[in-house]
Amino acid sequence: MAFTVGKFGVGSLASLGRLLAEFYITCVIFVAVILGPVARLCGLSLIKLLRYIWAELLICVATTSSEAVLPRMISKLEHLGCERGVVGLVIPTGYSFNLDGTCLHLAMTTVFLAQATNTPLDLGQQIGLVVLLLVTSKGAAGVAGAALVVLAATLAATDTIPVASVALVLGIHRLMSQALTPTNLIGNALATVVVAKWENALDRGRLQKVLNGEAVPPAMA
Repeated sequence: MAFTVGKFGVGSLASLGRLLAEFYITCVIFVAVILGPVARLCGLSLIKLLRYIWAELLICVATTSSEAVLPRMISKLEHLGCERGVVGLVIPTGYSFNLDGTCLHLAMTTVFLAQATNTPLDLGQQIGLVVLLLVTSKGAAGVAGAALVVLAATLAATDTIPVASVALVLGIHRLMSQALTPTNLIGNALATVVVAKWENALDRGRLQKVLNGEAVPPAMA
């Protein structure tokens, strides 16, 4: 933050604050409007699911990396009623390919940097950048702060927006990571339940009991 203020002036804080607020609101809207109906279609309450993985979400906020809770998520989703084979496939795959929060972050930050540097982008360029960012973001969840590296590398490869502009968001990247990482985790948890239901590998009775806080025996190996 000291570098950002010293380089671009105090006025940059207002723009960065708006970007940060808009990103947090976008993540909340995504979880509520997109993931909420998906959860209802699967017969579970998203609020109860969030309560069930609340400790893991707090760890993600603290570490800005969902990798730290990978073993805990596997154990909890098996306890929730998803078969071990489904959990063992979907969760690790989702950590590389189902990065909802990272994709939101990269898309919003790219548009912010284009506006900040007065870089005109037509519709074709915007779509091309989004598609490229969706591809280059894969695997970013395993390393804290990797989204910033992905953003810089993508901008350097496309040579559309000045790579040096990434320094504008360097000061708030940690704060943005504290929103994108839990969003990634929620998406992966719900995706596991969805796939388990598709494959008839979900114990719905156990699911409801666990989410309702009832005592249930440990999942069988």
